Amino acid sequence: MVKLDIIADPACPWCYVGKGYLDRALEKAGDHPFEIEYHPFQLRPDMPKGGMDRGELMEQVFGSKKRAAEAHVVLEEHAKNAGVTFNFEKITRSPNTFDAQRLIYWAGLEQRQAFVVSAIMKAYWAEGRDIGDHEVLIDIAKGCEMDPEMVRRLLESDADIDSIAKREAHSRHMGITSVPTFVVGNRHAVPGAQPTELWLDVMKDIASQDREESAE
Repeated sequence: MVKLDIIADPACPWCYVGKGYLDRALEKAGDHPFEIEYHPFQLRPDMPKGGMDRGELMEQVFGSKKRAAEAHVVLEEHAKNAGVTFNFEKITRSPNTFDAQRLIYWAGLEQRQAFVVSAIMKAYWAEGRDIGDHEVLIDIAKGCEMDPEMVRRLLESDADIDSIAKREAHSRHMGITSVPTFVVGNRHAVPGAQPTELWLDVMKDIASQDREESAE
């Protein structure tokens, strides 16, 4: 198995697209060589705890509603190829994703991380749910076969707050400034939402290397 570390923020649209492209590659490949782990990164660590109005944030980021709409068109074109859905009209809040990152971490401890990441991203981008809201996160956890009452107690506590902060600081210390960033085999950093074809080529290269090593 080859470790594939993914540094991502579930409220980043390109992380959603990038995951879609990767998922399509994994489905096409069948038996894939990756051991996948998600790592926390907040694109906007200064986001208020309760989030903010998404329209206001889009105007801050893009400068105008027109430019924000143009960016959405580009994202929707990629979404079709990646097999994911954006429903921008449903999204009213831009969340603080720190607690969502905690849930993703706990899901990893229970071998449920892939399911939880998918559910969180779908809840936000396709369903317009506020993934900064504890009740939403608890409902997602329940749907992914995690203990909802345990998740509730953890979210209401300070559990793993320092750990998540340290993990994110480590990524920034390593020079990561944007997400998604994929790290293959602890050696090769692949930034951005890469197309399905690239991941299929990566897996072919890994298989080829394995065959060469077995023949030696």
